[in-house]
Amino acid sequence: MTYAYNFNAGPGALPSEVLQEAQEELQNFHGIGTSILEMSHRSKAYEAIHNEAQQLIKELLNLSSDYDVLFLPGGASAQFSMVPINFLAKGKTAGYINSGTWSGKAWKEAQKIGKTLVLASGEKERFKRLPDLNHLDIPRELAYVHLTSNETIGGIQYKSFPDTGDVPLFADMSSDIMSRPIEASKFTLIYAGAQKNMGPAGVTIVIVHRSLLERIPEAIPDMLSYNVHAKHNSLFNTPPVFSVYMVNLVLKWIVNQGGLLGMAARNRQKADLLYHVIDTSGGFYRGLAHKDSRSMMNITFGISSPEIENKLLVELEQEGFMGLKGHRDAGHLRASIYNAVPYEHCKTLADFLADFQKRNG
Repeated sequence: MTYAYNFNAGPGALPSEVLQEAQEELQNFHGIGTSILEMSHRSKAYEAIHNEAQQLIKELLNLSSDYDVLFLPGGASAQFSMVPINFLAKGKTAGYINSGTWSGKAWKEAQKIGKTLVLASGEKERFKRLPDLNHLDIPRELAYVHLTSNETIGGIQYKSFPDTGDVPLFADMSSDIMSRPIEASKFTLIYAGAQKNMGPAGVTIVIVHRSLLERIPEAIPDMLSYNVHAKHNSLFNTPPVFSVYMVNLVLKWIVNQGGLLGMAARNRQKADLLYHVIDTSGGFYRGLAHKDSRSMMNITFGISSPEIENKLLVELEQEGFMGLKGHRDAGHLRASIYNAVPYEHCKTLADFLADFQKRNG
């Protein structure tokens, strides 16, 4: 079977070893006579998968038992609303850092719930450079501070995170969670759609410090309350069983690849390879993000003319490269090189880009 070179922005590539294991177990999971797709979420077999995945997330992020890990539906987009519904109480203000499309969407949803304050913005830089977080003015009475760790569309990513003091720090880490070590304990809440670095679409991981749960009003509808989901260990309703199972397998794969240190080394090597082609092209290719803000997950770049860019996209598709057309909000090209994208695929892409320049430069 011939596999494509998968550079999709999400759902992204999954490790081939994980897909193979899932295929082998699909019809008869661990000899119990049923598929994981038809297994009860109340069964002991699923309970073991569920709890193990939660524990692996804590261990990989070096988090204490003070955190709960939730498996929720709706993607990060649902969290844009759930976060303020749970924590932006009447009379309070939430602080948002606006670094691009996804942080902007989170901020927009919060405005529907309550009062917000933009603490920093990259809008003047057209979201091609991260806003400076070194001198944030954070009022102590803020309900929380929210940021997006990696903007997939602009291709920019934080290398470090601010100290918000006593104000809880929240993050949307959908596109770079588990891609590198971070000081996760700086955050009181982290959420991430699984479909880029942790598994398939269908489940969202929410990591929340238990001290926050006490603040959640009881009047919130049950399905929108983090507290309800935490009390029921994410089993208040039927969870996305197969997606959680796949997350479990991917997390084990990450552990076997050297954990987050191993992931960071692999991802840096892949990113450096592609940025080198862009930076040494003499202007034939041009990076869209400022060098000091470049993402290790999403490589965004343009080319010398629209005609040649269209020709490149046609040839890439013909050669089996998937997902390299940039998002409609940014255009141009984007290579998403999440955890499961092999170095060899990035090398093949880099070689193709170099050859294309020779033929068209």
